[in-house]
Amino acid sequence: IFPNKRWYQTAGVKLASNNLVKSNEEIKRIWDKHFPEYVYNASFMDENINRFYANEQRISLIYKVYAIIAIFISCLGLYGLVSFMVVQKTKEVGIRKVLGASVHSIMYLFSKEFTILISIAFLIAAPAAWYLMHTWLKDFAYKIDIGVGVFVIAILASIFIAWITVGYKSFRAAVANPVKSLRTE
Repeated sequence: IFPNKRWYQTAGVKLASNNLVKSNEEIKRIWDKHFPEYVYNASFMDENINRFYANEQRISLIYKVYAIIAIFISCLGLYGLVSFMVVQKTKEVGIRKVLGASVHSIMYLFSKEFTILISIAFLIAAPAAWYLMHTWLKDFAYKIDIGVGVFVIAILASIFIAWITVGYKSFRAAVANPVKSLRTE
């Protein structure tokens, strides 16, 4: 019993795997005898299932490649923004160093702002990401729910990548000679 008329010409047959060629020929002979007006088109269920998920695998690969490209481009943008901030705060960093600021406190000065900005961006993006992933995953036969752990890992990875990007440039600014930075202004 099928709800769709196009499936009326379809039959499912369970076969033993020891002699598939002979079994397929016999099924074709029986099909042609009883349904000569329809073309016999055999396919195996495992092949059909693999075709269903082949598209998902291609999309998954595309998402991974574009995610890596997006992370690389965002790191370049973040590096450029930190470079701009270091140039803008050259005099401030020099004065802080003269007054006894440590390298750690100067690096904290730069990374604090970016951590707050990344946290705000995450709070905006997380609900949208959850909704889109939930909508996409509900169409699968075997479903999983998006847990909080995925988002915790995402925010920690984002902050870690930002700290590495910001840390390099801010470390160079923190160890620079304060006399040169004060003299250039």
